[in-house]
Order: sequence, then C-alpha cells, then structure tokens
Amino acid sequence: MSEQQQLEPVFSIEKIYVKDMSFEVPHAPQVFLEQAQPEIDMQLANGGQQLEEGFFEASLTITVTAKLPEKTMFLCEVTQAGIFQIQNVPAEDVDPILGVACPNILFPYAREAVSNLVSRAGFPPVLLSPINFEALYLQQRAAQAEAGNA
Repeated sequence: MSEQQQLEPVFSIEKIYVKDMSFEVPHAPQVFLEQAQPEIDMQLANGGQQLEEGFFEASLTITVTAKLPEKTMFLCEVTQAGIFQIQNVPAEDVDPILGVACPNILFPYAREAVSNLVSRAGFPPVLLSPINFEALYLQQRAAQAEAGNA
C-alpha cells in the first residue's frame, strides 16, 4: 500500500444495530377505548465514543410519548447505534462526523423501529419528520460554548 493510500480519509459503516428498545402502555387496556387524539412528544439524544483506534460507536436515542390530558397512552424509546470506521481524519472533524453524519445514517433505522413498535402495540403508526442534524449539532456547540463562557 502506498503512503498516499494510507493517508486517504476513511469513513465506513461497520455495523448498524438496535442497542436498546422499550415500549410501555401504562394504562392498557383502557387506553385503547379512548377516542381523543393524543399529543405526541418526541425527544432526541445522540452520542459517540471511540471504541478503539479508528473505530467509533455513534448512537441516536428517540423517545416518543403519546399523552392524553390526564394519562400517558404510550412511551416508546429506541436507541439505534452503529459502529463506524473513521481514519485519517483531522481530530477536529471527528466530532462533527459523529454529531451530524452518523445520526443522518442512523435516523431512518430508528424512525422505522419507532413506527413498527407503535404499530405492533396496536396504535396508529408514528411517522417522524426528517431532522436537520447539522443545525442541531451547531445549536449544541453554541450552547456548550455559552455554558463554558458563563
């Protein structure tokens, strides 16, 4: 292998998997008799960690809660993760890759898992809208910078 080939940036997906999945229907079976439309709340968290030299795990956790005025219909949480090979990339570029590129890859898998779980539990599917991970990443960095200056 030439020196040029060794220094080429590498970004590849090694494995995509469900790391954690849970679904709760705290008021079953009575909740299935409800006619009211629930309010759907979605929370998102992502993270990344180095596993070994050149290999990183990125994870995306989506929590969806469907609430009626006086009770929770269901709570669904999925953590979709992946192992990514990231090599010959400047250190300052690894964080944006883990915070933007990896969640963009993981999100369709997590969205499908949430939709399938909700449907299998007997509820109408929840279709999550696309997410701009670059904007989220920039907001998180700005908030961290502000907290660091406070």
